[in-house]
Amino acid sequence: MNKTRAPTSGRTPPTLADIEAMAEAAFATIPAELRQHVGNVVFRVEDFCDEETEREMGLHGPFDLLGLYRGVDLARKGIHDVPHGPDMIFLYRRPILDYWCETGEDLAHVVRHVLIHEIGHHFGLSDDDMEAIEARTED
Repeated sequence: MNKTRAPTSGRTPPTLADIEAMAEAAFATIPAELRQHVGNVVFRVEDFCDEETEREMGLHGPFDLLGLYRGVDLARKGIHDVPHGPDMIFLYRRPILDYWCETGEDLAHVVRHVLIHEIGHHFGLSDDDMEAIEARTED
């Protein structure tokens, strides 16, 4: 298994595209019964959340948020709801990298954890449900 460790001096950190590739690989490990219902959710990797999100969520700074689900979770979505654009899952590269460097955890594991957590919000799942899903997708 290829693990991505915290960079040593002189190396460049993983790019947005690198994090996106890790998210795609992590998504492939999620149980099919969940993956099949995520089809219309858009995944985006950005360096940080926008200032409006930071204000709305009362964050102390942009490093406080690793990922975000934007949309109406499936538990609250009705057949008569008018879509206001696609549901989206954002992964925030710089906070993820900061967390990775602070904890020393495998970067692919961190990305998978954040992705599963945000997909869980799409389904309206509890933290316990998301932990169980993550445990089933462990390497």
